[in-house]
Amino acid sequence: MNLIFENLVADKNLQILISMVFALSITWRSIPVIINICNLKGLMEESIKRSSHETPTPTFGGVAIFAGTLIGYMMWNFQDEGVLLHKVFAGLVILFFLGIKDDLFPLAPIKKLGSQVLVSTLIVVGSDLRITNFFGTFGIYEIPYLVSVLFSIFLFVALINSFNLIDGIDGLSGGIGMISSGGFGLWFILNGHWSLACLSLSLSASLLGFLRYNFSQTNKIFMGDTGSLIVGYIVTILAIQFVQLNVSENFLYNSKFVNAPVLAVVLLCVPIFDTLRVFGLRILKGKSPFKADRLHLHHLMIDNGMTHLSASVSLYITTVVLTLITYYLRQFFTNTELSLFVIGLFGVYLMVSYSLEVRRYRIHKQKITNKDEEVKSNSNGKPALKFQSSINPN
Repeated sequence: MNLIFENLVADKNLQILISMVFALSITWRSIPVIINICNLKGLMEESIKRSSHETPTPTFGGVAIFAGTLIGYMMWNFQDEGVLLHKVFAGLVILFFLGIKDDLFPLAPIKKLGSQVLVSTLIVVGSDLRITNFFGTFGIYEIPYLVSVLFSIFLFVALINSFNLIDGIDGLSGGIGMISSGGFGLWFILNGHWSLACLSLSLSASLLGFLRYNFSQTNKIFMGDTGSLIVGYIVTILAIQFVQLNVSENFLYNSKFVNAPVLAVVLLCVPIFDTLRVFGLRILKGKSPFKADRLHLHHLMIDNGMTHLSASVSLYITTVVLTLITYYLRQFFTNTELSLFVIGLFGVYLMVSYSLEVRRYRIHKQKITNKDEEVKSNSNGKPALKFQSSINPN
C-alpha cells in the first residue's frame, strides 16, 4: 500500500489548498503555546512612549508564522522548485535566527542591516533573482547586470525594512503581508508556478492565523522582528519573481503583465509609501532615517481617534481597491503613464498624511488647553501650571 502524499493527492491545486489549511492550523494552534511560554519566562515587549499599546505583550508571533509557512510548503515535492527556493530557505533560516536574537536582545542597526544585505546578496547573486527589465517605464527596458544587482539588493533591504516599519499597530504588517502574498500566489497558481504558489499561499494562510491573535484584546501577540523580517523577505522574493516571470512570453491564459512592475508597487503601496515619507521627513529634520518616532500614517490614524482594527482595515481596503483600479487601467495606459498615476497616488498619500498630522496637532493643543483650564479652575487663585506642546505645527 502506497501512502506517499503526492500519490494520494495528485491534483496540485488541492495540494496547495491542503498546505494552506496546515499552515493556518499550525499557526493558530501554536500561538497560544507561545503566549504561555512568554508569560512564564517574562518574554514581553514593554510599553514605550511612542507605542500604541499600554500593556506588556508577547512578541514572538514570528515563530508561529515561520513554522506554519515552512511546514505548509514542505508537505509536497513540487517539480518546479529549482535552485531559487533552496537559497530562499537558507536566507529564511538566517533571518529567523536574526529576528529571534533581536526580539530577545535588540541588535545594533548596522548588524541588522549587514545581515539583510548578506541574505539579499545570497538571493540576488546566488540564485540570479533580480530586476532585469523595467518594461519601458520612462523609456527604460533592459538594465546592465551590475546596476541590476545593486538595485535588486537595495530593493530587498528596503522592502524587508518597510514591513518592519509598518508593524506599529495591530494587524497592519501581517494583514498587508497576507494580502500581497495572497495576490502574488493567485497569479502563480493560475500560471502553473506551483512551488511559488504554495509558498505564497502558505504564508498568507499562516498570517491569517496570526491575525486572529494579533487583533485579540485578551490573548494578544506581536509578530516581532522575527515575523516582520520573514514576511518582508518572502514578499520581496514573490514581488521580484512576479516581475521577472512576466519578462517571459510563455504563459497560461494569456496572463502576461507588461505592467508587472507597477502592479507590484501598487500592491505594496502601504509599506513603500510609508517608508519613503517617513525616511524623507526624518532626513529633512536632520535626524537618522532609522530613528523611531510617530510619523507613520498608521500612528497618525490612531492619534486621530481610529482604532487599530479600523486603521488596519482601512489600509487593507485601500490596497485592494488601488490594485484593482491599476489592474483595470493597465489596458489603456503605458507603463510610464501608470507610473505617473502611482506618483499621483503618492502625492495624495502625502496630503492625507499632512492633514492628519495637522489635525493631530490641533487635538493635542486642545487637550493641553483643556488641561490648563482645569488646573486654573482648581487652583483657587493659585498660578496655573504651564503645559507646553512638544509637537511642531510645521
